[in-house]
Amino acid sequence: QVQLKESGGGSVETGGSLTLSCTASGNTDSIEVVAWFRQAPGKEREGVAFIDESERRSYSDSVEGRFTISKDGATHTLYLQMNNLTPEDTAMYYCAAATGFILDWARAPQYNKWGQGTQVTVSS
Repeated sequence: QVQLKESGGGSVETGGSLTLSCTASGNTDSIEVVAWFRQAPGKEREGVAFIDESERRSYSDSVEGRFTISKDGATHTLYLQMNNLTPEDTAMYYCAAATGFILDWARAPQYNKWGQGTQVTVSS
């Protein structure tokens, strides 16, 4: 089994920065891809950023150029550096992992492991 635990959320003002972390434990060798999702109240869960075993990355249009996803294989930690934050970035952020092949990184049902989430709040 794989367990994911996020940290690093908080409250910042517009234009501020935060770095989220997600530490994986358990059978980490089974993980194929990892991603960050977010969900704001009343909205669907949205794919934010993705990285696979080949270090290939993708971002949603709404965060491209502001967010950076990275990982540290030695510590099984996934990061999301978020810069120039706006109130529209306010959401619960989730770390997700897939232990099999996926077709569309931004579709939440393809991921079978999820963390509990960490809240990011950006004030204007």
